[in-house]
Amino acid sequence: MSVFIIAEAGVNHNGSIELAKKLIDVACEAGADAVKFQTFKAEKLVSKNAQKAEYQKETSGAGESQFAMIKELELDLETHKELMAYCKDQKIMFLSTPFDLESIAMLDDLGLKIFKIPSGEITNLPYLRAIGALKKQIILSTGMATMAEIGAALNILTQAGTPKQNITVLHANTMYPTPMEDVNLRAMPNIGKTFGVAYGYSDHTLGIEVDIAAVAMGASVIEKHFTLEKTMQGPDHKASLEPDELKAMVKGIRNIEKALGSEIKQPSPSEMPNMQVARKSIVAAREIKRGEIFTPENLTVKRPGNGISPMKWDAIIGTVAQKDYEEDELL
Repeated sequence: MSVFIIAEAGVNHNGSIELAKKLIDVACEAGADAVKFQTFKAEKLVSKNAQKAEYQKETSGAGESQFAMIKELELDLETHKELMAYCKDQKIMFLSTPFDLESIAMLDDLGLKIFKIPSGEITNLPYLRAIGALKKQIILSTGMATMAEIGAALNILTQAGTPKQNITVLHANTMYPTPMEDVNLRAMPNIGKTFGVAYGYSDHTLGIEVDIAAVAMGASVIEKHFTLEKTMQGPDHKASLEPDELKAMVKGIRNIEKALGSEIKQPSPSEMPNMQVARKSIVAAREIKRGEIFTPENLTVKRPGNGISPMKWDAIIGTVAQKDYEEDELL
């Protein structure tokens, strides 16, 4: 099955529907399977005195409150409908992460097929229960979480009605950008093995190599932030991929998918012609007359490989030549 690539537009539309549509165009052109936004009501998401994260203070101004920053990035119901219609025309899946109960209900009413749970909600029991009760496909991010917290969240989702086979758990780190030494990619397949779920990776590193490595380690979903331009005003642009980088990531993932192949080691169709050229055969080391006994002195091993295999050396040594051989002639 093909890796499901989510191009995470998030709040990089800066509150502009025109910018959001340009981001959808970029995701389409890159070959992503889905483009994801964020659905929230600022009043439901943060209290008026909530502090910003340090990276947000650096990228969007320290003086502005988290509430004011979030409020500017809200997308209303009509905007959601317009963006969903645009995605349908562009033949890319629209996704959005809900951040409150009202947003869950709105996205469900809009017919969203997959619900993405962000890392910050993994300890929000009422939220998890509400999504689990929808019995849809779920993608669960696990930044900041322990294995025990992942287990608890999965229990809530399954007890609410969503079967485990409908849930994909994404390993994640919520630092923007994530330092390489904090990625801990080996935790990803361990999550899958421990909980018996499909797994993937939600990435906040600056490059694309970790995403490609995650696919090589069995990720079935990759999520990555992208933007039109890293220098744009807003909290997440700096740690996002630009269009050419997103395109390179998708291409790299699709190449690795092909390269993974099966577990069976055997000659591939493309290398079959090389067997005659690169392998060797038993040949006469010098002129040999009929009736002579084959010995290590009058035989040797040389290319090409379309004669008797050198693996039969022991069986040939000591037998009698049935004809004359010239030097270098195949037996």
